[in-house]
Amino acid sequence: MHQCLALASGDLQQAECRRLSLELDSFAAEVRACRICVENPVGRPLPHEPRPVLRPSSSARILIASQAPGTKVHLSGMPFTDASGDRLRSWLGVSTDEFYDIEKFAIVPMGFCFPGQDAKGGDLPPRRECAPAWRAPLMALMPRIDLVLTIGIYAQSWHMGAARRPSLTETVMDWRAIWENSVGAKVLPLPHPSWRNSGWLKQNPWFEMDLLPFLRSEIRYRLG
Repeated sequence: MHQCLALASGDLQQAECRRLSLELDSFAAEVRACRICVENPVGRPLPHEPRPVLRPSSSARILIASQAPGTKVHLSGMPFTDASGDRLRSWLGVSTDEFYDIEKFAIVPMGFCFPGQDAKGGDLPPRRECAPAWRAPLMALMPRIDLVLTIGIYAQSWHMGAARRPSLTETVMDWRAIWENSVGAKVLPLPHPSWRNSGWLKQNPWFEMDLLPFLRSEIRYRLG
C-alpha cells in the first residue's frame, strides 16, 4: 500500500489505493483458505493438507507467474525458498531482499499448493482448480503490473494464449516477438529455473547471452 500511496497525488487516488489494497488483502486471505482441491477436486484430490502460497501485490509492477510450490516451499510457506529461487534471483539480477519486497514483486503461481510428486520424484503439474477459481480476479486487483514473467508452459498458456508456441523452447526462443506484440503488460517467457532444466540451459546458450541481459535491464528499470 505504501508505494501506491506515495504515487497517488490526491485524496481520491489515495482512497482508491487504500480500497484496492484492502480488497486484495481480503481476497488473498480467501485464496489462502482455499480447499477446493480436497473438497471439490478435479480428478484425484490433493494428497495432503492444502497450503496455498502466493504473494500478490497492488503496488508491484512485476509479476512472477510461476508454476506451483515445491516441497521446500510447501514447508516454508514462502515462494522460491529453494534452489530454483536462487537461480531465478540470479536470472533477474536482484537480491533476496528486493525479490521479497512486496512493493516490487508480486508472485502468483498457476497452482497455489504443492501438487505432490509423480513416481519418478518429479513435481506434478499445477492443480487444475486454482486458475479458473482465482486467477482472473487476482489479476484485476493488481493494476500496476506492467511486466509478467511467465515461467513454464502453464503460465505461458494462461497469460499468452495463442501467442504461445507449440513447445516451451520455441516460445522462449521467440521472446522478442512476444515482447513486441504484448498488449497491455509486457510478457517475457522463461523456462523453469529448476535444476532439472540445467541440460536445457546448456543446450540453449542464447538464453543466458541474449534474453537474460534484456530481462535484467527491464527489471532494473522498474525497480528504479
